[in-house]
Amino acid sequence: MTPTFRHITVLLDEAIEALAIRPDGCYLDGTFGRGGHSQLILQHLGPDGRLLGFDKDPQAISTGNALAAEDGRFVVVQRSFAELGEELAARQMAGQVSGILLDLGVSSPQLDDAERGFSFLNDGPLDMRMDPSRGVSAAQFIASAEEHEIARVFKEYGEERFAKRMARAVVLRRSERPFERTADLAEVLKVANPAWEKGKNPATRAFQGLRIHVNNELGDLERGLEAALAALDVGGRLVVISFHSLEDRMVKLFMRRHFKGEADTLPRNLPVRHVAFEPRLRLLGKPQFASEAELKANPRSRSAVMRVAEKLR
Repeated sequence: MTPTFRHITVLLDEAIEALAIRPDGCYLDGTFGRGGHSQLILQHLGPDGRLLGFDKDPQAISTGNALAAEDGRFVVVQRSFAELGEELAARQMAGQVSGILLDLGVSSPQLDDAERGFSFLNDGPLDMRMDPSRGVSAAQFIASAEEHEIARVFKEYGEERFAKRMARAVVLRRSERPFERTADLAEVLKVANPAWEKGKNPATRAFQGLRIHVNNELGDLERGLEAALAALDVGGRLVVISFHSLEDRMVKLFMRRHFKGEADTLPRNLPVRHVAFEPRLRLLGKPQFASEAELKANPRSRSAVMRVAEKLR
């Protein structure tokens, strides 16, 4: 019997409100997951509304296909949201989208299913791929990468200050036998970390770095944000929920750059007036965080940050 893993959608009502859904609009859920956001979007759409969902995870796609069979207004595709531009062009929907939601990071079913290899809390195969049929697994990367590359991943994507020390421990141990299980890697990282943070597993940051690298999460986000801006109709909303500082920083800088125009990218002494730069986005409100009630119901929402912008041109 296949186990069922529960997923609690973060900032559900807040995200749907931020999209300002029109009944006849065309919307895009860039990370379908288990469909929490998509199902509520569909409840706000009329008979002429449309919703397109994206996800890499085959299990999410299975859930999405079941929803699509029930509701003809919804279609799901197994692609990264970084490829939304190509998908919309093929569907002749480019520049016609009324709202795009990107709920970043890893879902609870992915974390809780030991066989997916995302978590150090449940021992399983060291995989970490959103789509297990594509790309290089975490075990393959750890087995073949140079020590300095492993350290870079731990430091750059995991923000781990003991990255070099931990990478060295990984390379020394793999010379004896390869890493195949999450618990095995977590134990080596734990011993190599000399300063444990209170309330945090010492392998947390390194595991985050590996997951981001294996799934090219920041590269996808960079491409996806640009594609989302191009895909939106004037007045369309971009809603992004981030779960760690690297993601949120990228989203914040992207929105700020298109809010202020391109002036900030030019040399300070260039004789061009600021009025020559027209913003493409309008920032809507301040960053939003999970409420106290949501934090109690779902502790994983504690790191969620939602930013919202509207396309001006």
